[in-house]
Amino acid sequence: MTSLKLENVCKSFGAVDVLRNVNLDIKSGEFVVFVGPSGCGKSTLLRIISGLEDITSGTLSFEDEVVNKLTPSQRGIAMVFQSYALYPHMTVYDNMAFGMKLQGGQGKAEIDKRVREAAAILQVDQYLDRLPKQLSGGQRQRVAIGRAIVRDPSVFLFDEPLSNLDAALRVQTRIEIARLHETMADTTMIYVTHDQVEAMTLADRIVVLRDGVVEQVGSPMELYHRPTNLFVAQFIGSPAMNILDGVASSNGASVMIPRPSSDPLALDLKDSSGRLDKVQLGVRPEDLVVADGQTSLFEGTISYLEQLGEVQHAYVDLAAHSKPLIAKLPSDAQLSRGETIHLTAATDNLKLFDADGKAVAFAA
Repeated sequence: MTSLKLENVCKSFGAVDVLRNVNLDIKSGEFVVFVGPSGCGKSTLLRIISGLEDITSGTLSFEDEVVNKLTPSQRGIAMVFQSYALYPHMTVYDNMAFGMKLQGGQGKAEIDKRVREAAAILQVDQYLDRLPKQLSGGQRQRVAIGRAIVRDPSVFLFDEPLSNLDAALRVQTRIEIARLHETMADTTMIYVTHDQVEAMTLADRIVVLRDGVVEQVGSPMELYHRPTNLFVAQFIGSPAMNILDGVASSNGASVMIPRPSSDPLALDLKDSSGRLDKVQLGVRPEDLVVADGQTSLFEGTISYLEQLGEVQHAYVDLAAHSKPLIAKLPSDAQLSRGETIHLTAATDNLKLFDADGKAVAFAA
């Protein structure tokens, strides 16, 4: 079991700062996922943990031992890459055994035992005599994972391992990785992805990065229900949270949310210390419901409908806003393009952000 600690970790490539003062504590046996848009620094951070990139400043510790100067082979890590990185001329068995043979110190019987155990866990034991070219993409990725498992690493690193797979294989392999975490409960796992669905379904905790800075760290549902800022609120959740500019005015202790056919909705604030000269209201598509004209928060025209089977997405044009409001509604709701629709949401599901994008809490 290995815990990790990053203290004020910075990484620069010339004049470009890729990571800025990253501070993280990762517990032994934890599954942590790094997410963020392209170029946010998540893969660079993983490569720093692996030892493939040097730290510009700051410290990285494994179990209280600073490892800044240790090579990847000295850190006890195993890494699974996006591109599989299998040797094309070796069988599945030899690919999985290669790392252990290279390390030395293990007998042939022990290597054989570990390879076959890992192959069984990942359901590739029937392919041990095949070459990589004879496997599907999902099977190749499982072999790459198996090659890492047999080394019995203390830290397991995944760099976007599912991005080359089609949708069905991504779901299947994601489930296998989740089961693998249960099987290897003592192994710390760190996973990089740009797909927030992978993050939500796999992680014990999610680290959201933007422009080399950690925006928020928390459990999937903590980030979903209690985002600390506008960026996290819109990044976590699909479709993204609706953000409405200028819908509320503030008197310092409360906000007034205008409604199309009734008096404004008054909400008291728990903390009014933020910059409330311009506030933004957030509401998730799945929290919107169809309402009557008297109780609705929003009134608009349906410009587009996406029928997804279980649900449908209604894109609603509001008179005062440039972007359509997206509502995730039951598939049996009788809706049509061009019609007027009234929508509302429970006040507990409304989010408010100040002029700096910081979340502002409503009073209980």
